[in-house]
Amino acid sequence: MTMTIGKLAQRAGVGIETIRFYERKGLIETPLRTASGYRQYSEAVVRRLQFIRRAKELGFTLNEIKELLSLKTSAGVTCASVKQKAEKKIADIDGKLRSLRRMKRALVDLTQTCNGDSSLDECPILNAMDEGGPLE
Repeated sequence: MTMTIGKLAQRAGVGIETIRFYERKGLIETPLRTASGYRQYSEAVVRRLQFIRRAKELGFTLNEIKELLSLKTSAGVTCASVKQKAEKKIADIDGKLRSLRRMKRALVDLTQTCNGDSSLDECPILNAMDEGGPLE
């Protein structure tokens, strides 16, 4: 059973342009077309798009997702390879969280130095950004 791009988008919970983008990026294969030029997709593409969407929700980039998809079809690859990629993603997320906490501390410190009554020329928040040094 095949379906059009509109039906595929609906079933997979993604937009039509997203499907076309994934085709261009090689995440899904370019589909066969009917004699009238309509793309025809199989049920397997729905599952692949759902996989991509879930992997994105877990923070994987499209390049990382492409790697995960290739692991699924590679002979001799074990679950350990996938686990290693997931652990690397966890480490990346931990780094981003540390960075976000530093940004928040810096912003909290800056907002505490500002009484909100100064002119823009005297704004400690803008001046701190103008100085060019680290804000930590």
